[in-house]
Amino acid sequence: MITILDYGAGNIRSVQRACSEIGIQSVVISAPAHFQNAERIIFPGVGAAPSAMQTLGKTGLVEALKHSFELGIPILGICLGAQIILDRSEEGETPCLGLIAGATLRFRLRDKLLKIPHMGWNEVKVIQPHPLLEGIDKEDEFYFVHSYYPQPTNRDDVYAVSDYGIEFCSALGYRNLFAVQFHPEKSGRLGLQLLKRFTKWDGTVPSKLAKSGGK
Repeated sequence: MITILDYGAGNIRSVQRACSEIGIQSVVISAPAHFQNAERIIFPGVGAAPSAMQTLGKTGLVEALKHSFELGIPILGICLGAQIILDRSEEGETPCLGLIAGATLRFRLRDKLLKIPHMGWNEVKVIQPHPLLEGIDKEDEFYFVHSYYPQPTNRDDVYAVSDYGIEFCSALGYRNLFAVQFHPEKSGRLGLQLLKRFTKWDGTVPSKLAKSGGK
């Protein structure tokens, strides 16, 4: 059973449909009390960091997420859920969850032909192995929609990069937390395969990588 966190940031039903497509049951929760039975958590989201953090704070979900992380429960962040796991976001100069050291930055592109938000299919280049990225080959593409991108402080926390005028982190992780800037639930077969790998992941990573996170 997959637990999908609903904190008013949208994209919930798309994730739930994707889980259904791979034959995995899911439940949507929006209150801290519902975390107690969570075996794996998907932390999705689209929208703005300031309003997302405000909702998470008001509802007590910040503490619940941090507690689940400390318990070692596997967590998958998607899009906004890959941005607000860092210390802060340039969007509204917002303090964030601080589960991974770093900041979420706004695209500043010199190429005026590139539009913001970055929207569409783009290559995801794996730079170090992770159980959720197994089977992703060179030139494999995933679907993106974003104006900001995560930048971990520690390079060891970056697992994949993509290029849109600049090279940016498109997959990051630390211990039992893994997150992607792209949308696996909208990325066809490859995205569904990533979600399926998440349903089997026990939250462990190679020992040399488990010591990073900048903490």
